[in-house]
Amino acid sequence: MQTLRIGTRGSPLALAQAHEVRDRLMAATGWPPEAFEIVVIRVTGDAVQDRPLSQIGGKGLFTREIEEALLAGTVDIAVHSMKDMPVLQPEGLVIDCLLPREDPRDAFVTLTGHAGPADLPEGATVGTSSLRRRAQLLARRPDLTVVDFRGNVQTRLSKLTAGVAEATFLALAGLRRLGLADRVPARPIPPESMLPAIAQGAIGVERRTGDGRTAEMLALIHDRETGLRLAAERAFLAALDGSCQTPIAGLAELDGDRIRLRGEILRPDGSLVLADDATAPADDGADLGRVMACRLLREAGPRFFD
Repeated sequence: MQTLRIGTRGSPLALAQAHEVRDRLMAATGWPPEAFEIVVIRVTGDAVQDRPLSQIGGKGLFTREIEEALLAGTVDIAVHSMKDMPVLQPEGLVIDCLLPREDPRDAFVTLTGHAGPADLPEGATVGTSSLRRRAQLLARRPDLTVVDFRGNVQTRLSKLTAGVAEATFLALAGLRRLGLADRVPARPIPPESMLPAIAQGAIGVERRTGDGRTAEMLALIHDRETGLRLAAERAFLAALDGSCQTPIAGLAELDGDRIRLRGEILRPDGSLVLADDATAPADDGADLGRVMACRLLREAGPRFFD
């Protein structure tokens, strides 16, 4: 039996996601654990920790080296957090396998006992490396001080303990996949208060376009509902030309045969927020995302992000 090599980043969360893909493939195919090899690939986004992501290149920082290995044949599939993925894949690669989506909400994390951002004292310091979260926070609490806060869950908690900041944000999906949701002082934030990042909570599996055998295998674990939701969200992002330098949020949810998309664009300093909310037939989610993006762009005007 040929070994299936799974490429991934080396963070605890990335490894948990790679193991989830492996376990689902084992269950679907009946293959034993030794039929799979998890290959850790160091990426620029993990190697450079002393600067904000927006200063060193954007979303491709977490995918480029893994995709290069996939194209070179060093690995057979690649596992990604979909919120880190550029809207376009390199020629020769495709993502057509998505696992069932975890809870997409952000979580407010603090050691001070405050229930949420609204309860923080005036002038409090909040740590985040996300331009989206920074803009959303400042739109609601312009009095707060926001500092850059990169690193894994343990690193961010240690920064809170050291007093670098009084609070931070983490993706609830990551906490759950690491088994930390009940051990970290995190409170979920309703989407009505803070829309999440596009595709937050979703795991995607990337493959080479000509690899039919792998395509058939991945089809066994693809989640159609997640695919419909991300089609809307990522079309919205693509039409906005979104990147790590653009504060964009969005969430698609299914209700029977209808899909609801909520989208938001913000100035980086939070001084202006434009939002939209619309529904369409579930299979028309991508069109819904593109139309919503065009509406917001018209409303924003050419100088919105200046």
